[in-house]
Amino acid sequence: MTDAQPPVSEEPTRRDFLYLATGAFAAVGVANVVWPLIDQMNPDASVKALASIEIDLSAIETGQSVTVSWRGKPVFIRRRTQGEIAEARAVAFDALPDPQGDDARVTKEEWLVMVGICTHLGCVPLGQAGDFNGWFCPCHGSHYDTSGRIRKGPAPKNLEIPPYEFVGDTRIKIG
Repeated sequence: MTDAQPPVSEEPTRRDFLYLATGAFAAVGVANVVWPLIDQMNPDASVKALASIEIDLSAIETGQSVTVSWRGKPVFIRRRTQGEIAEARAVAFDALPDPQGDDARVTKEEWLVMVGICTHLGCVPLGQAGDFNGWFCPCHGSHYDTSGRIRKGPAPKNLEIPPYEFVGDTRIKIG
């Protein structure tokens, strides 16, 4: 008696093809179900459109401020006078609750760009007001100087400086 075993074939069989086709079909089905769930986590078009904005500064006179909206937040842009610049640079660091030099807050000394949200509870401060002729938050009494640094009141930090760059002599890009 001989043990006769059927010959082992290295050729793919119809069964192998069906296994592969079923697996591929299942993978495509799972991808079609999972993709919308992942894609909905991306920001929508309105948020992407506000990710960065360009502002023309040529119409802003010395001593004037404008407010623009960036990512749903107010951004104060002020063209400071030489007096305001000198006042901001003359402040001693030990007098500041959140010490930061004026030169660390500006790219060009006459232009101050900052997010206009009080760092205490998120109110919007009033410009050219308060004890230091900068910004004043009437909700809880925070006073900011001409560089947007907290000087008096409950706010723990200076007004935030957004990422920005000058893309020309009179144009900036925020974001």
